[in-house]
Amino acid sequence: MRLDAAPVHIGAVQRAEVVQVQPVPAPYQQTGTKPSQYGNHDLANRPVDGLSIDYIVIHDTEGDYPTAIKLVTDPTYLGWHYTVRSSDGHVAQHVNPKNVGFHAGNWYVNMHSIGIEHEGFAATGATWYTESMYESSAALVKHLATKYGVPLDRAHVIGHDQVPGILTANIPGMHWDPGPYWNWEHYMALLGAPLTPDRREPSDVVTVVPGFADNPQPVSNCDGAGKAHTCPTQGTNFVYLRTAPSDSAPLVTDIGIRPTGAASTTEVADIGARATAGVEYAVAERAGDWTAIWWLGQKAWFADPVSAPTAIPVKGSVVVPKAGRASVPVYGRA
Repeated sequence: MRLDAAPVHIGAVQRAEVVQVQPVPAPYQQTGTKPSQYGNHDLANRPVDGLSIDYIVIHDTEGDYPTAIKLVTDPTYLGWHYTVRSSDGHVAQHVNPKNVGFHAGNWYVNMHSIGIEHEGFAATGATWYTESMYESSAALVKHLATKYGVPLDRAHVIGHDQVPGILTANIPGMHWDPGPYWNWEHYMALLGAPLTPDRREPSDVVTVVPGFADNPQPVSNCDGAGKAHTCPTQGTNFVYLRTAPSDSAPLVTDIGIRPTGAASTTEVADIGARATAGVEYAVAERAGDWTAIWWLGQKAWFADPVSAPTAIPVKGSVVVPKAGRASVPVYGRA
C-alpha cells in the first residue's frame, strides 16, 4: 500500500511524501473460553458507525523492531495500528484504522484514536528517533489526519504520556513515552503545523516551545543505574516546573503520580514536573523572566526570559469553577 500526501517544505527543499506500508496483520481470534475474550483489538467501523477518530497517539516500542512485530502478532498481547522502524522509517500496518486497537491504556482513548509505535527506547530516544523515522511517521499522520478529520495540533496528535489514567488509582501507572527526547517541534513542523504564536500580545494561554536542540535540560537515570547518574547532554522537549520563580526552587509535586506528596525528580521517566512542547497551559502569574501556569491546582513556574522566551501566546479556552465552587472535577474517561 502507498500513502501519498501533498509535498511539504523543509527549509528550502521540497520533499514529496511517499510512504510504503507493509501489511503485518495483528490477529483477531478468540484467546479464552468466554465468547468475549478476543485479542488483540476489537472490530469496528470507525467513523461510519458514529465512533469518531479524534486522536493519533505517538508511542515508542520499548524494544527493537523485531520484538515489536513479534508482540503485535501475538493474539494474547496488545494490538496497535502501525509500527515505524528506526533505521529507514519503514512502516508496518497491523490493525485497520477503522478497528479499535489496544494501545493507549485508556479505553475511551482507544475507542477514539489511532496508535503508532516507533521503534526505540524512550530513555535513549535520541539514538532511535531518526530523521527517516520522523519523516515517515509525519507523512503517515498527515494522511490519517486528512482521511479521518483529526486536527493537526498537540491536543489531537498526542504522546502516550498525555493519555490520562481513567481513575485516580491508575495515575501512578500512566505511561511516559515517547519521552523527553522526542522532538515535538520538528515533528509538528513536518506535519505542516509548526508551533508558532497566533497572537502578538501576551495571553492567558501559552504553549511551551523551548527550542529542542538548544534546550538540554538535566535528566538522570537513562541507564537504569539510579538518579545520581546523569544522562548524556542533549536536546529535550520540555521545561521543568518549580514552586517559585527561581532555578533553585524545588520542582512541583505531582499528587497523581505520587499521592504521598513526594517531590518530583529529574529521572528520565518522571513526568511529574515537566511542561512539554506544544501543549497549551493556562497562565497563573508572570514575574520578570518567569511564567507560572496552573498545574494540578498549584502555580508551577518555568523560566521564560523576555529576551529568549520559552513560551508563546496562543488562543485557547480556560476552564474556571462555577460560582460557589472552589475546584473543577477532572475525569480520565467519559
